[in-house]
Amino acid sequence: DDALRNVLKTLRELKPRKLIVVFGCGGGRDRKKRPLMGRVTDELADHAIITSDNPRKEDPDAIINEVEKGFRSTHYEKIAERAEAIRHAVAMAQPRDLVLIAGKGHEKYQEFADHTIPFDDIQVARRALDDLPVQF
Repeated sequence: DDALRNVLKTLRELKPRKLIVVFGCGGGRDRKKRPLMGRVTDELADHAIITSDNPRKEDPDAIINEVEKGFRSTHYEKIAERAEAIRHAVAMAQPRDLVLIAGKGHEKYQEFADHTIPFDDIQVARRALDDLPVQF
């Protein structure tokens, strides 16, 4: 949660109109951190979309529900399908908003209980941006 807090504080210094964050917590990792990640995001983001991030052998919805426990506000949504969450964040962003897609970094895959699929946050975000209507 310290890394997420630091990046959110840094992005706040850029003074975006809105800071929109897409994030999740990995399965098979420290479960105690999940609500803490929710709390940090709730405190520093204007809107959050909680999603999947390598759920591995855990139920993605159960992980998301644990993260949700850290939220005190209602300025968040739960979208388990990561590509859908990214597309939604990009589509809701307005001029001068900043969208952070956190968690996967350089990873090019999504891990589930019995399979791994190719997945690239950057490609999904680029496609979502390409699909936006042109504004003049």
